[in-house]
Amino acid sequence: MKPTVALVLGSGGARGIAHIGVIRELINEGYEISSISGTSMGALVGGVYAAGKLDEYETWLCSLSKMDVFNLVDFTLSTQGIIKADRVLKEMQKFIPDQKIEDLPIKYAAVTTDLKNKKEVVITQGSLYDAIRASISIPMVITPIQKVDTLFVDGGVLNPVPVNRVFRQENDLLVAVNLNANIPYHKLISDDPDHIYFEKLTRGKFIGFQKKLSKLFPVNEKGNMGYFSLIGETTSLMLSQISKLTLEINPPDLLIEISRQSCGTFDFYKAAELIELGKNETIKALNKLN
Repeated sequence: MKPTVALVLGSGGARGIAHIGVIRELINEGYEISSISGTSMGALVGGVYAAGKLDEYETWLCSLSKMDVFNLVDFTLSTQGIIKADRVLKEMQKFIPDQKIEDLPIKYAAVTTDLKNKKEVVITQGSLYDAIRASISIPMVITPIQKVDTLFVDGGVLNPVPVNRVFRQENDLLVAVNLNANIPYHKLISDDPDHIYFEKLTRGKFIGFQKKLSKLFPVNEKGNMGYFSLIGETTSLMLSQISKLTLEINPPDLLIEISRQSCGTFDFYKAAELIELGKNETIKALNKLN
């Protein structure tokens, strides 16, 4: 009989979709997930699984076209962020009802950062969606959540791989997924005409918004990097370094690594590719374990 798994799901934007593939493969190999801790997208995917709705979430995610993803982005000209993220969560609530964390069938913890009080916060009770929303607030991108004397931003700011926040049982297997591994990623270069069309279309739609955005967030054009690319690359590099240090201090029994080069922070339309990547990397890690 295989041991139960205490699963730790890290932060990393769209790369977090790979968590679905990780969960699928662990279950396929006969492991039972007894507890989950997650940060940012790890909190989202982990929460969906704990709520028993991974099938519905995966089906919905894989059905989204590139334009569907774009239309789910609710832009706002706020000095605290440019995306509210309310639209996508409301869409998810149509097929994944909110639940109390303490009523979930498995132990779940969402990690977020209290910016005002400069500390990490672990949410283990209350609304699942409130916990997810607090954990996914990427600084300067997704608007933070204000709660009386707290200001919640992305949990990855302080703990991108919350190995120390997962509930443990005797003889369980501690499995951590690092979405910010500084390892090579080899993929086919696609000249998919739909992809080219999407890039042209979104580039046009962004022009007006970027003119307004530049007044709030000036970007050095000589750097040849747009606002989203700059934020994505900066965040990815920061998370990569913090994740490396975190895992050195708290080494798991099994580490599954997803290259930070596998996709950009906002490439949510690559769901099928990322889920398959999560499955493949889990197989590789389990083979080393055995």
